[in-house]
Amino acid sequence: MPAPENPLEDFRVALAATLRALGHEPDFELAYTADKPSCYGDQARVPQPTRSLPPEQVAEVRGYADAFALRKRHHDAKQHAADLPDAGVGRDIFNAVEQARIEAIGSGDMAGVALNLDRMTEARVRSDAIVRARTPDEVPMATALGLVVRERLTGQAVPRLAEGPVAMVRAEIEAKAGGSLDTLLANIGDQAAFGLACKRVLSDLGLGIDPDADPEPDDGGEEEDAEDEAPGDDGDAQDDAGSSADQSVETRAEQSDEPPSDDTETRDVDMEADQVSEAEMGEEGREGMTPWRPNTPLSDLPPDFDYSSYTTKYDETVGAEELCDPEELTRLRGYLDQQLVHLQGAVTKLANRLQRRLMAQQNRAWDFDQEEGMLDAARLGRIITNPMHALSYKIERDTKFRDTVVTLLIDNSGSMRGRPISIAAICADIMARTLERCAVKTEILGFTTRAWKGGQSREAWLAAGRPAKPGRLNDLRHIIYKAADAPWRRARKNLGLMMREGLLKENIDGEALLWAHARLLARPEDRRILMVISDGAPVDDSTLSVNTGSYLEKHLRQVIKWIEGRSPVELVAIGIGHDVTRYYAKAVTIMDAEQLGGTIVDQLAGLFEEGRSGK
Repeated sequence: MPAPENPLEDFRVALAATLRALGHEPDFELAYTADKPSCYGDQARVPQPTRSLPPEQVAEVRGYADAFALRKRHHDAKQHAADLPDAGVGRDIFNAVEQARIEAIGSGDMAGVALNLDRMTEARVRSDAIVRARTPDEVPMATALGLVVRERLTGQAVPRLAEGPVAMVRAEIEAKAGGSLDTLLANIGDQAAFGLACKRVLSDLGLGIDPDADPEPDDGGEEEDAEDEAPGDDGDAQDDAGSSADQSVETRAEQSDEPPSDDTETRDVDMEADQVSEAEMGEEGREGMTPWRPNTPLSDLPPDFDYSSYTTKYDETVGAEELCDPEELTRLRGYLDQQLVHLQGAVTKLANRLQRRLMAQQNRAWDFDQEEGMLDAARLGRIITNPMHALSYKIERDTKFRDTVVTLLIDNSGSMRGRPISIAAICADIMARTLERCAVKTEILGFTTRAWKGGQSREAWLAAGRPAKPGRLNDLRHIIYKAADAPWRRARKNLGLMMREGLLKENIDGEALLWAHARLLARPEDRRILMVISDGAPVDDSTLSVNTGSYLEKHLRQVIKWIEGRSPVELVAIGIGHDVTRYYAKAVTIMDAEQLGGTIVDQLAGLFEEGRSGK
């Protein structure tokens, strides 16, 4: 008897085959997601169409798959990394224009692909900040310029929803960079030449250095660079200082819907990150993007800086089990356990290593041959051989290992998606089990937002007529995976929630730190340790679009300074792929998420050793 027809499954099989064929990549894998489409390495994730396969949905899904395949085929990640401007709006535009080039090549070669990409572009624009722009300053320049370049390269008009916002800035773009834009089409097949032409566009717009300009003489430049840029800052401080002159704060922040990225290629579709460079790699960013994470000097913090939230009405602090039904939580925990299988040997070694180091500090010490105390059974043999020998007693010495509680605060932002969040969940699991064996209480917390781009807080602000300086403009979601007093066996399933699609959104670190810190202060333990696991600075599109570009980061720096300088809580941070030593006094940065477990062990063991020695 023939198997019943399943059009949806047939569509999936055909789409996966098309992805591999169009991308010239036989190992390309296709998966489906309820979140935004994304691609990393050899796995692409596209929207799940409904069973009835409506034509519009089918074209949109095919468009995302085609875009990922074309990027695999026509994009050289190493060349792109070499050409990539410094972090900021210039980099965002460069990424957007490169994506337009890739899609234009596919559209020119295949009419069916062109139709799919058009449908995908319309879907992408619908969720972009450009549709909310009411003034030229609110138009995300990366999105607008990407659409203008797409129009020039393919002849396809700007999607209807973006026509008005693009029209607000089109005249300025054409006036300043029209000539350079004309050269893009001639170089569409040569990525290096196209990148050079794109840099000329950025220079014309005042967003980059003219690639044809003579280089600065060496004899004064190095000294000036040394003054403007601390070693290892990668020019971020300089970017922050100069970017405000070239664009409004609103534009720079809002375009993170299209993308603000500092470490991966950034489009809303999140085309494949490839191997940009080890220092710039994130696993996957927000909705498949890694946001631009600025690092301004601490001296930039004004003494009168004031942080506020527009409303806390929609914020929530919630247990992990409340966000997911028990069956799905069990399934997600099973998925996490699968990730643990190939790491089981390393996991066991890490757990044993930490336990040995902690137990060594907790070992009892005794004074023997005392006249009173506990009877020393080990020396009873002396009485048998010599009944005249006095009984021997022992007294336990006071140990300096204080009653301790450890909080792991894990960044649950979209840029942690993929390998980083899996490793973070696994390491939290290891730490909770191991520290419980050593009688150290452990709390595991996560922080993100309830929605992308503001949620109900932003809606309330819009309904109130957009009052100026609203402060934080998103709905916080603080998650309790494991309370300090909860045994690990009861909380183990909760850690699987980090694997759930759609959970990871934006991150507001300053308020998350204050929340975790307040919970620690309420604990009765003598010693309190707060360990933050993050991949960079706070990013929230809605908040940054209506406040200064460093609004959230300045608040984070204030909170860290206060905790480190005035609080009994010991604060330590681990950065994944980003230099968090710019924020935290006690911090370490790792470039590979696989290093996280060993780093946590070393940091915790070091803290306990410091505490024992009285440092």
